[in-house]
Amino acid sequence: MRAVVQRAASAAVSINGGQPRQMGSGLVVFLGVVKGDGLEEVRRLVEKIWGLRVFSDEEGKMNLSLDQTGGSLMVISNFTLGTDCKKGRRPSFDLAAPPDLAEPLYKDFVARAQALGATVVTGEFGAEMRVLVENDGPVTLILDTDKL
Repeated sequence: MRAVVQRAASAAVSINGGQPRQMGSGLVVFLGVVKGDGLEEVRRLVEKIWGLRVFSDEEGKMNLSLDQTGGSLMVISNFTLGTDCKKGRRPSFDLAAPPDLAEPLYKDFVARAQALGATVVTGEFGAEMRVLVENDGPVTLILDTDKL
């Protein structure tokens, strides 16, 4: 499972041109499910993101996590994170899990984050989306459960 995580001052996602779903301060997670992922990868990644100390404390140091700041979490499914760009110029999506396997894991990720206490805003699995992120910092992290 792969995630691009951005600390955001605010974010919004529009699905198929509809009304945007919005959040204030928090983390935006672009989530990619790759072949071989399961519930254990979901659990590890949710817990890692929930506990990331990327928010500033009183002294301006990145020392606080999402659960300590009360920020929101936006989760956007993104199959393009399951790419391999080693050969040629066209990305290969062979690493991405098929939708029938990826969607339940995406939904489990959201449910686990909510169970931890996160206020979660979501995109829609498999939909055409426009995502606006006001990156705060900028702080952008790349997480891969194979490397956690």
